[in-house]
Amino acid sequence: MPKTLKHSLSSDYLEAARLLSPKKKRKRVVVYVESYDDIAFWRDILKDFENDKRYFEVMLPANSRNLVHGKKSVLMQSLQSEQLGENLIACVDSDYDFLLQGASESSKQVNSSPYVLQTYCYAIENFWCYADSLHEVCVEATLNDHQIFDFKWFMTEYSKIVFPLFMWNIYFYRRCEWSQFPMKRLHDNTMISPINIKNPRQTLDNLQHKVDRELEYWSTRYPELVDEVEKEQTKVQELGLTPDTTYLYMQGHHILDNVVMKVLIPVCAQLRKEQENMIRRKSVHEKQFDNELTSYERSSLPVEVVLRKTKKYTELFCYRWILEDLYNIFP
Repeated sequence: MPKTLKHSLSSDYLEAARLLSPKKKRKRVVVYVESYDDIAFWRDILKDFENDKRYFEVMLPANSRNLVHGKKSVLMQSLQSEQLGENLIACVDSDYDFLLQGASESSKQVNSSPYVLQTYCYAIENFWCYADSLHEVCVEATLNDHQIFDFKWFMTEYSKIVFPLFMWNIYFYRRCEWSQFPMKRLHDNTMISPINIKNPRQTLDNLQHKVDRELEYWSTRYPELVDEVEKEQTKVQELGLTPDTTYLYMQGHHILDNVVMKVLIPVCAQLRKEQENMIRRKSVHEKQFDNELTSYERSSLPVEVVLRKTKKYTELFCYRWILEDLYNIFP
């Protein structure tokens, strides 16, 4: 091929590529998160803030030596970086940091930097446990829309019962005296016993008995603190923590494993049993029953999988707070 023709074709190609390419490349915003579960959660939020100017890349903290996960790693990697800002943000679980309002070093870091986004409720697991979404979780897991349990009522009653004890725990944590009332002790006294879904009040009464006994211990040991702990209740209401919402601010895995799943599993088991009985009643012979049951089992999903997919938590006030923070960074 003559050199002039080759040069002409090359120039035409480059000119076409130049015209097709955007005048300005989109800016990449790196987002550090704590764990693999957090990647999907934060990605789902951030995608609505992508445009022709920027896109987000959500990842675990960059570490050339090892795979270190967790909040501490995120904060160390991001807050020590000179690039923290519109090109690099950190997204973390609040844990107790939001409630502590600067009482600890971690709380100062999380609450003071506009480029560190937090969940406001304890963790992403608390979003999954949003009471208003739990019936829909059951429907998707069992393909049965029969409402046999009032999740919203139960989680509200649970929250009201544990709220006074939770405030004792927060009181000590706000003063960095966590060894006085370790979280394990709180969990031991706020997990629910096996539940009879036809009589959930019995489970709540058992919980109330445990909590009352523990409250008596603390008020007897520290009678001079009773009024101070009650005053703390007024302060935390500005942060969204009320007797009705306590479960959103307690450790996420504790609420998920020791409360919500203990209710979801028997409820879903009952709903699946209803569907299986309906299939049996309507089947004209055994082979049809087997085929229909197999089809039903293939279509239903494990409740744990459905729980992680729920998005109804976008109605929550703490979710709206996250969006407000993002609008401030990326208007």
